Amino acid sequence: MMVMATRNQARSALRRSVITLALSGLLLGCSESDVGPEEQIRRWIARGQIAAEQKERGSLLDMISPAYADARGNGRGDIENMFRLYFLRQNSITLLTSIKEIRIIGDSAAEVELRVGMAGSNEGVLGFSADAYDFALELELDGDDWQLISARWGELGRELH
Repeated sequence: MMVMATRNQARSALRRSVITLALSGLLLGCSESDVGPEEQIRRWIARGQIAAEQKERGSLLDMISPAYADARGNGRGDIENMFRLYFLRQNSITLLTSIKEIRIIGDSAAEVELRVGMAGSNEGVLGFSADAYDFALELELDGDDWQLISARWGELGRELH
């Protein structure tokens, strides 16, 4: 029974990887300068989701401004440590994202409201964990790339901090 579950998990992981790579190719095949800021931000979020599911901490960090600061007192290094800990605890990660709103401010700033369902398989008692969070992100355009400069988040139904 355990071998069958492991095979199914391996097939599922392989299927997710193939889909993720295909989506990445589609996203990268389209020039960022050919689309408006809202579509650029949607692609930025999709890249972040793919990087998180593949546990690519470096790719996620590239999306965060060196000047990142939030109301909890976190800097970019603190966020990196959060990624590191979460990635170490989870064998696999699946994210479901829902963009609630994107507000473009001028030519170089944006605010994004986002809901993320997070599920991971792990070595815990149940073998998995699941959470859902609301995020309020602040982005700025740095050259051709959007960068996260601040974020607030909270468990679904709770106040954002």
